[in-house]
Amino acid sequence: GPRGALAELPGYEALVAARAGRMRTFGRQLRGDAPGFAALPVAQHACAMGAVQGIAAALIARARTGRRQRVETSLLQGLLPYDLVELLLAQLAERAGTAPPDVSGGDMPTLNYHPICASDGRWIQCGNLLEHLFFAFLDAIELLPELLLEERFQSPPAQWSAETIEAARDRILLGVRERPAAEWMEAFRKNGNVAAEPYLTAQEALAHRDLVANGEIVTLADPQHGPVRMIGPIARLSATPARLARVTAGSDPAVTSRSRLRAEADGVVAEWARAAAAADLAGRQRAPEDDCRPLAGLLVLDFSTIIAGPLGASMLADLGARVIKIEPPGGDPSRALMPGGGLATRMNGGKESLAIDLKAPEGRALVRRLVTRADVLVHNFRRGVAERLGIGFEECLALNPRLVWTSVSGYGPNGPDAARPATHPVVGAAMSGATLQAAAALELPCETLPELREAARQLMRANEANPDPNTSCVAASAILLALVARERGLAAGQRVDVSMLVANAWASADDFLSYAGKPERPAVDAQLRGFGAGYRLYETRDGWLMLALTHEPEWQRLAAALGDPALASPATRSAAALEKHLLARSADEWEALLLAQRIGCVRADGPTPGRFWAESAQVRENGFVAETRHAAHGDVLRWGALVHVNGFPRARPPAPLCGQHSEELLAELGCGGAEIARLRATGVVAQVDG
Repeated sequence: GPRGALAELPGYEALVAARAGRMRTFGRQLRGDAPGFAALPVAQHACAMGAVQGIAAALIARARTGRRQRVETSLLQGLLPYDLVELLLAQLAERAGTAPPDVSGGDMPTLNYHPICASDGRWIQCGNLLEHLFFAFLDAIELLPELLLEERFQSPPAQWSAETIEAARDRILLGVRERPAAEWMEAFRKNGNVAAEPYLTAQEALAHRDLVANGEIVTLADPQHGPVRMIGPIARLSATPARLARVTAGSDPAVTSRSRLRAEADGVVAEWARAAAAADLAGRQRAPEDDCRPLAGLLVLDFSTIIAGPLGASMLADLGARVIKIEPPGGDPSRALMPGGGLATRMNGGKESLAIDLKAPEGRALVRRLVTRADVLVHNFRRGVAERLGIGFEECLALNPRLVWTSVSGYGPNGPDAARPATHPVVGAAMSGATLQAAAALELPCETLPELREAARQLMRANEANPDPNTSCVAASAILLALVARERGLAAGQRVDVSMLVANAWASADDFLSYAGKPERPAVDAQLRGFGAGYRLYETRDGWLMLALTHEPEWQRLAAALGDPALASPATRSAAALEKHLLARSADEWEALLLAQRIGCVRADGPTPGRFWAESAQVRENGFVAETRHAAHGDVLRWGALVHVNGFPRARPPAPLCGQHSEELLAELGCGGAEIARLRATGVVAQVDG
C-alpha cells in the first residue's frame, strides 16, 4: 500500500504472503511447525484484477462526473479475497477470550472433498460439497448399494460417527484403486452429478476438453517464439467480445502512432504527478464519500450462492454499487458453513438481503420487477436453472435491454461438461494450482492404505479454497468491462459468461502457455521451502525467514551484507550455504538488517491471517479493513476493498442477515403492509425480525 512502515517493502508475492500469514496456512501440509511456501501467485492475480476493476469503475465515474480519478491497489490488498472468515473469527474469539476455531477442518479431508488415487497412480480430486452430489459420487463408484446395506451408513452422512466416516474413507480409497483414472472420469461424466477432476499441470490443462470446446485456448504468432498456445480472454462478453492480436514491431503502421501516443501519455502522467505532489496528499484519506464510491447509483441483483459469485458481487458493493442478495427463505447454503455464519458475513459485505421463494409464481413476479430496475444480474446456477426460475438471459433482456446478465459457472456455457457441478477443489486440481502447491505429494508411494491416506491428506492441504476467490475477482472485472462498454454506447445490455476454469487458468498465467523451447515451470521442493536458493523459506536461530532475490544486484548486496563472496556468483551460491549464515541470527534481526540493504526478506512465522488483518498497523493505515456494525456480531472490523478509487471510506456497510431487508425492499416495489404480511404468512418471503 502507499502508506505505512511496509510501503517500501520489495513488491514480491512471497514477501507479502509471508508477512500476511498466508504461509502459516500451508504449514500443516507436511504436519510440521514450519510455514509452507505458498506457490501459486494469487496476490498477483487478484491485484491485477483489482486494477482492472478500479480502472473500469473510475472510467464510469469520470464519464458521469467529469472529474479525474485515482486508482490504487496493492499485492497486500490482493490477499484480502483469500481470507474467507478468519478476520471475523479472530475478533469474536478475542472478545470471548478463547482461541479462534480451526476452520481448515480436521487432519484428514472431508469425504465430500476427498482426493482419490486410481489404479494407474493418477489422482482425482472430488468436490461433492452437497449431500446429493456425494451420493451421486458413491453411486458412480458403485459403492452406494454396498453401504446402504449396513445400518451405520443409513443415516445422513452429516450424522455419521467418526468411526463410520473412517470406514467409508477406507472403502472409497481402496475401491477407486480398482480402475484407471480415465474410466472413473468417464463414469463421473456419464453420471452428470459428480464434481471431480484429475490433478493436471498447466501444460496438461491447456488440452482440457471444456477449455478447448469453449474456444478458451488461443494461438498467437510471436516474433521470437513462433506459435504460442495460451489461455484466452478472462470472460466472454456477448456484445463486445475480446479481440486478440499479436503485433510484430515494424510490420504494422500502428506501431508508429502507438509510440507517439505513448509519449503523449507520458506527458499527461507527468503533469498529473506534478499536480499530486503540489496537493495535500493526506487528503487521500478525506475524499468525499461519493468519490470513494464510483459505482454509486448502480443496482446489482445477486442470485449467486456459496463463494465465487457472491464474493464477486461484494467487490461491486465495495465500489459503491447497491447490491441486493436474493436468496431462498432458508438462506444461501453459505450461511450454514463456518462457525457463526462467518462465511456468509464475508461473502455479503455491503449488500441488502431479500429472502424470497423463486419457485413460487408470486416470488418470480416480484423479482422480475426488480430486474426492470437493475443494471447487473449475477447468478451461478447450473445450466437451465436460471431459465426455469424465470431469470434466463432472453427473458431478462426483454424486461430490461440495458441489463448486464452474468453467469458464473464451473465449465463455461457450451462445453461437454457445462451441466456438471464444479467446486473449488476440483478446479484447483484441474487448472494446476493445487498440482503446483502439492509439490512431492503426487509422487508419494501409494501401495498400502496408510500411504493412500497420507498422500490424500497432503493433497487436500495443498488444495485450498483459492479457486473461488480467483473466480470472484475475474467475475467483478468482467462485469465492469461490460458496464464500461454500456457507458460508452458500444452495447446496451449483454450476456457475460465467467468460467472457473478460465479464471483459474489466469491465476496460473505464468505457465498457461506453450511454445517451442519454453522452460519448465519452477517446482516447489519436497520440504515446501520454495523455488530455489533465492526465493525460499529459511530457518533462522529463532523463527523462519522468507528471502526473495530475483536479480543479480540483490545477490551482490546480500553477499556484501553476509561477507561471503561465494554468494555473488551463480556457480558457487546455494541454499545450504545461505542456511548456514541465516542460522546465526533470529528472523527479526535478519529482517531489520537485510531490509536496510534493500534485500527482500520478512519473518514468515508471524501472526496467522486472521490476527494479521485484525492487528496490523499497515492494514489499518491503508484502509484495508473497515469498521462496521453487524446485526449479529456487533461492532467488528470487516474486510476492505480490493481496490481504492479516490481514497477509502472510513466505514463500510455490514453483511445482512438472511432476509434482513425483505420488507423495505417489497415496500420499494409498491407492496402494501397487508400484502407483505400475506407474503410472509404464505412463505413466499422471509424477514429477520429484531
